[in-house]
Amino acid sequence: MKSARRESLTALVFLLPSLLGMTIFVFIPLVWSFVMSFTDWSLISSPKFVGFKNFSKLFVTDPTFWTSVTNTLWFTVEFVVLNIALALAIATWISAQKWGKAALRVIFFIPVFTPAIAVSIVWLLILSSGGVFDSISVMLGFGKIDMLNNPRLAMHAVVIVSLWANVGYNVVLLNASLDLVPKTYLEAARIDGAGAWRRFWDVRVPMISPTIFFACVMTAINGLQVFDQIYVLTRGGPGSSTVTLGYSIFQHGFERYDMGYAAAVSWVMFSLIFALTMFQFRMQRKWVHYDS
Repeated sequence: MKSARRESLTALVFLLPSLLGMTIFVFIPLVWSFVMSFTDWSLISSPKFVGFKNFSKLFVTDPTFWTSVTNTLWFTVEFVVLNIALALAIATWISAQKWGKAALRVIFFIPVFTPAIAVSIVWLLILSSGGVFDSISVMLGFGKIDMLNNPRLAMHAVVIVSLWANVGYNVVLLNASLDLVPKTYLEAARIDGAGAWRRFWDVRVPMISPTIFFACVMTAINGLQVFDQIYVLTRGGPGSSTVTLGYSIFQHGFERYDMGYAAAVSWVMFSLIFALTMFQFRMQRKWVHYDS
């Protein structure tokens, strides 16, 4: 009994720094943001309790809220679909190489280490009016596109930048999973007459479906919280075509100093992330095969 208690105490001592960090920087701010969402607080004055006024304003009177929700969902869907498809294609290509796999993984993973702000600044120079992208477009005869100032293209520009900065993580993840697929399964399928596409779709994809599911969940959570790229590239514009929930929180909290309203928006974003994650976990029963 004393030995078990001593082991538990030792484990607690080692876990204490992490627990303190989680408590101070995660749990307490989480609780405080929930309380703050029911207040009117401008940072200068004392918080004033207003009940559900912030949430009522969100869902009923704020015309920009639903625009930010739509933009966030649109960005997330496009980002997740293109990210997973591109990462799976690149991972499959790397897996087929005879040599240099480790070097290719490193090359594709390097952008993940790069700060999002730095990546966005470089892409701002490329995509801004008269930048590298427009110069190439004019040379090819397509004329100036000016993606960042085009309401129909600005969000696609943000997606492109986000893909470049984040796809490497899923490339490494999926490539490692593909390399773990037993060669005997692929050989058996080849003997049965399955072509390269059937071996990929009917053998490799089901075998790595848990990894694909994990990548989808993490990429969706990342997409719903998009902020850095929008802050640098478009500032929510042109108009409100790229205003997302993350950028809306920044606007209300740190530009308009309405912290209570910003907290309410943040809890809507939290609820959206939670709902989407639960939906993905429910859908996994139809296509994820843990017993493959």
